[in-house]
Amino acid sequence: MRGKVEKIIPPIMPTEPEKAQISVEEAEDLYREIRVENVVTDDKGEKARLKPGASVDVVVEAESDATQKIS
Repeated sequence: MRGKVEKIIPPIMPTEPEKAQISVEEAEDLYREIRVENVVTDDKGEKARLKPGASVDVVVEAESDATQKIS
């Protein structure tokens, strides 16, 4: 799903990571905003962070033993 970084939330405690709030337009109303740690890996394999206004892809992945076939 496509999303957009709405804002960056600074940590309450200095030992905690900052969060990126992402708006997911395709999600249901109550689930349109998600917050994730703002640590990503760039195309060179180095740590980076998201910027406000950035377009992102939100992907959900699971191991095959965590899924169930639909009849």
